[in-house]
Amino acid sequence: MTDNGISRRRLLGTAGATGLALGAAGGAVGYAVAPSAGDGTSDASDTSGTSGTSGSSKAALASLGADEVMFHGKHQSGIITPPQSRGHLIAFDLSPGTGRKEAAALLRRWSAAAERLMAGEPVGSDDTAVARDAGPSSLSVTFGFGASFFSRTGLEKRRPTALEPLPDFSSDHLDKARSNGDLWVQIGANDPLVAFHALRALQKAAAGVARVRWQMNGFNRSPGATAHPMTTRNLMGQVDGTNNPKPADKDFDKRIFVPADGDPAWMAGGSYAVVRRIRMLLDDWEKLGLKEQEAVIGRRKKDGSPLTGGKETTEPELEKTGPDGKVVIPLNAHARISRPDQNGGAAMLRRPFSYHDGFDAHGEPDAGLLFVCWQADPMRGFVPVQRKLDRGDALSEFIRHEASGLFAVPGGAAKGEYVGQRLLEG
Repeated sequence: MTDNGISRRRLLGTAGATGLALGAAGGAVGYAVAPSAGDGTSDASDTSGTSGTSGSSKAALASLGADEVMFHGKHQSGIITPPQSRGHLIAFDLSPGTGRKEAAALLRRWSAAAERLMAGEPVGSDDTAVARDAGPSSLSVTFGFGASFFSRTGLEKRRPTALEPLPDFSSDHLDKARSNGDLWVQIGANDPLVAFHALRALQKAAAGVARVRWQMNGFNRSPGATAHPMTTRNLMGQVDGTNNPKPADKDFDKRIFVPADGDPAWMAGGSYAVVRRIRMLLDDWEKLGLKEQEAVIGRRKKDGSPLTGGKETTEPELEKTGPDGKVVIPLNAHARISRPDQNGGAAMLRRPFSYHDGFDAHGEPDAGLLFVCWQADPMRGFVPVQRKLDRGDALSEFIRHEASGLFAVPGGAAKGEYVGQRLLEG
């Protein structure tokens, strides 16, 4: 609250216009998310997924702070919420002696804090005031459970079968200290201070119950940074996210969310998040010429269109050959190998952040992708695609998977509930 009892959100005025389709500006998804009832956004008729009314781009840039994502809903926020410009991924391990009761109390505190933070409100009398001058700024907070959480809390019988450890891949160079964890939190916001404020509040709320195992910071293109909404680019300069499944797809929910009659019942409306820290070997990548880079990806760097022609959304002609008799899109091109129709229909919703953690001892950038993908079943979503990429993706020479995690993310909390209540109190 401000000194006179007015919230940060009310102080800014949520009637301000957003005007931009933040899903496209946020980028990794590559489309403007059209919310449906209970998806964690504030207005099912607003294709930005945030509060506010239409206006000019200039007005939208001035009112980004007023955009609000709803905490309560059928699904947790941060899954189909348009990707934000700043993100934090954090894994926690429960402290020794912590059990189911203490874990439930923590999720109750975290949920209450997230609801207030996402509304642009301070979390309590000990609020740090870091975000005092900002509105909600499209803040979303997402909570998940790692496989180890269930054994630590005596809930082994309630652990989903889909939470089996991911298989080993030949491209893995995993740091176990930065992988997995009992609990996982994803934070996204369109203001860095708002995102950090949420990170700090949740870390403080976990004191004595859970300690940080690892934490990673990421970013995306800011809404309004381009002349018109468009798919973002990754740190290799490539348009990234063109073939993501879209909420308008008839089988979107089936692919991304656990059904109401799914197993286990407490995961209804939830999803599974695969998290991978993928370092891009940018020095090696940038030694390639433009045509070589495009051959590795299978798409034009300029606009993301397939090498066979058209625009970004044009279906590539995988059998098309050039004057030399060779297929135009190489057999090991990333765009070819990762296509759902090349992987038995396997699909996942990619919602990553880029990262840059300085330079290593050799002066090479420690930068790349904080890959986060969502699916109803990782063994049918992520695993088949990664296995295919592992066997012959041309891009593999220029990336290194350095950390990994798999988390069960339950459905959203109804009014009066906290996230995970159906697991912890069921």
